[in-house]
Amino acid sequence: MFDNILIIGCGLIGSSILKSSIKKNISKNIYVFEKLYKNRVIIRKIDKKIKFIPSLNRDLEKMNFIVVCTPMSEYKFVFSKLDKFISEKSIITEVGSTKKNLLKFTKNKNLILSHPIAGSEVSGPKFGNRELFNNKWCILINKGSKKKINLVKKFWKKIGSKVVLMNADEHDKIFAITSHLPHLIAYNLIKTAQDFQKTQKRNLIKYSAGGLRDFSRIAASNEIMWRDIFFSNKKNMI
Repeated sequence: MFDNILIIGCGLIGSSILKSSIKKNISKNIYVFEKLYKNRVIIRKIDKKIKFIPSLNRDLEKMNFIVVCTPMSEYKFVFSKLDKFISEKSIITEVGSTKKNLLKFTKNKNLILSHPIAGSEVSGPKFGNRELFNNKWCILINKGSKKKINLVKKFWKKIGSKVVLMNADEHDKIFAITSHLPHLIAYNLIKTAQDFQKTQKRNLIKYSAGGLRDFSRIAASNEIMWRDIFFSNKKNMI
């Protein structure tokens, strides 16, 4: 599909996109920008085909397709670099869980917003799974060039996703109910249980049934990522 693809940020989603792209021969060359040394060590072991770029600068000019997989608190920095260096022919997509707020970071006409519904409570590249997106929904925001939307749609389908188009406002309202509020409730419930254990000096968790265990699994999700999501979609959550 592409000559050069770049994945910015290789946690669970980024590394899964990386592995899926290798499996499906998405690109002749696959590049990664990853800040954390410990993550780079894991990523290097995935495939010799992977190339690293040390910074977001002139290397961006040769990228045909860029997928931003960082926490949303990094978006302002990342898009300031993309707006400065990418070619007019490049296509950018990202994987954030809220959409309306992202439009303030850039007016770049090459950006097509995506949201793969394929997360997990685990995080980091060691949990990357090339089958993660199989038969999972990916939401594309219906804003931008139809040609570019169709190419991003083709990319997600190629790595296994089912694709549907929405507008940004509809997306954020839907996922406030189906995803963001459940996570907020889970974090608060588990914190309440932990505080109860401390005050009562009893091991409450060992008596937990399936319901509380399900909440604890959800509350094990990456707290930085979810902090960003809660603040980004707070109007709809409230």
